Amino acid sequence: MRREARRHDGGIREARFRTLLCLVLAALAGLCAVGVSAHEVRPAYLQITETPQHAYDVLWKQPVMGEMAVRLVPHLSGGWLEGPPAEVQATNSFLIKTWKGIAPAGATLEGQTLTIEGLERTITDVLVDITLADGQQVREILKPQQPSLVLRFKEKRSLSVPAYLTLGIEHILTGIDHLMFVLGLILLVKGRWQLLKTITAFTVAHSITLAATALGLIRVQPAVVESLVALSIVFLAVELVHEYQGRRRTLTGRYPWVIAFIFGLLHGFAFAGALADIGLPPQNIPLSLLLFNVGVETGQLIFVAAVLAFVWLLQRLPRRLPEWSRWIAPYAIGSFAAFWFLQRLGAIVA
Repeated sequence: MRREARRHDGGIREARFRTLLCLVLAALAGLCAVGVSAHEVRPAYLQITETPQHAYDVLWKQPVMGEMAVRLVPHLSGGWLEGPPAEVQATNSFLIKTWKGIAPAGATLEGQTLTIEGLERTITDVLVDITLADGQQVREILKPQQPSLVLRFKEKRSLSVPAYLTLGIEHILTGIDHLMFVLGLILLVKGRWQLLKTITAFTVAHSITLAATALGLIRVQPAVVESLVALSIVFLAVELVHEYQGRRRTLTGRYPWVIAFIFGLLHGFAFAGALADIGLPPQNIPLSLLLFNVGVETGQLIFVAAVLAFVWLLQRLPRRLPEWSRWIAPYAIGSFAAFWFLQRLGAIVA
């Protein structure tokens, strides 16, 4: 009798856990509803190279989604970038501008201020890579809260390890589509051990594709990958609905770690595309991707731990949530993911 009571109480706690988790996920989806079209966390890239003739070539690479792009404009306090670029190229993934042989005779970058106009209104970072003819370099990351940089070449600078880690953490924590997928797995998988295996499989899978991209073994189209990522979330939402209906055991419900691994490979390409395709010098790509991957994993663990802790607190509330609230999450996930898929597919077609 006591055993049956404990089993009944455990079932109630599990049901409450999943209902509360549904509400958390739905709240996150609602937060992103306003800015669903402006989700762009891939970093921009600015490269300035001094030629042997002491002129400067500039490459500006800004991520876009089809014809949609946040207005970002690089400026140097010396006014060197105020003239029209020598070349403008637009793709489904990037807007690329180049300036050739700029700078007045005898002018220098030393002491100039580099500013990215509009950066403060985004969640995008800008990787800055400046190389002088004598080999001096400046490598920094500009962020929305710090869109300007005073160039000092006499001070030896290098892009620090924490900078890449932070970039990875910020990418996962601001990527609502990736967070929806991870939360969907938590919502679907039963048991802590099964959840641990599933999250581990997802981590291993996207680490493999990150490494493959870093080594140049695989090349993918970012726009296609982003569309498939959205489609993977739609699939997970459908699986959640079938699981809740209880009419049949879903493929993900039976083999969650296998599904997580397969889609983890896909999400890994998306993570790699956030950093690998921006045009970093080849010698920097493997290290930056490695550190970026560590940052992604750190952010993912932080997010999972925060959600589980929040749900644990909600479970201590005296009032029980209505049964219908458990359906909010699957339909919220599916609706937003379907919108993203159609939006990204339209960008590819355009």
